[in-house]
Amino acid sequence: MRVLTVLICLMTLTTFAQPKAVVGKTTYQFWLNVPKVVEAKNPLIIFLHGKSLSGTNIDQVKRYGALKGIENGLDIPAYLVASQLPSGPWNADRIDEIVRYVIANYHIDESRIYVTGMSLGGYGAMKYAGEYSNRVAAAVALCGGGDERDACALATIPIKLIHGDKDFIVPLKESKKIMKAIQNCDQQAPIELEVVQGGTHGSVEDLFRHMELYNWLLKHRK
Repeated sequence: MRVLTVLICLMTLTTFAQPKAVVGKTTYQFWLNVPKVVEAKNPLIIFLHGKSLSGTNIDQVKRYGALKGIENGLDIPAYLVASQLPSGPWNADRIDEIVRYVIANYHIDESRIYVTGMSLGGYGAMKYAGEYSNRVAAAVALCGGGDERDACALATIPIKLIHGDKDFIVPLKESKKIMKAIQNCDQQAPIELEVVQGGTHGSVEDLFRHMELYNWLLKHRK
């Protein structure tokens, strides 16, 4: 009987840890991963993918990034959203539609909402953080860039830019350009640039499979 109880518990935990596809509730369909330990209030991390995963097959979103990190065993102590972009650039209002849905249906700590992304998703993360700087506690953008018109809003929140110096798809100068624009608004803006020596456009994705990136986000609070 005791063995059976243990097996049932293990099966429950395994099922609980699986991301769930949420389709038809918001403009962008998305995956939602629930943290293993649910508190009274929990952080929320939004992951935005690059152009290659755009489309309508939501399983594509599992190919790399935050969901791949979870698949590989990462225990991220936050709700994680990984949405899918049908086409074109990421739209900040549609990202926030998902955030509002998750807030309405789950126990989210609204002082700990974060956004991260890579490539086109890096631009998307910066766009969302810029247009919703009142909501975002911190942002991390890999091998992307940003809209200089958002620079002064972005200067109000902690941001980490990560870019490989061997990126020939989105060059390092894109991260440097948005960083300069932000610092032109505020020299003391909490922004940093991490240059990955030898890093290519694809290789920096490995950072989503390690806790350091998520720990950096989670230490910030609005």
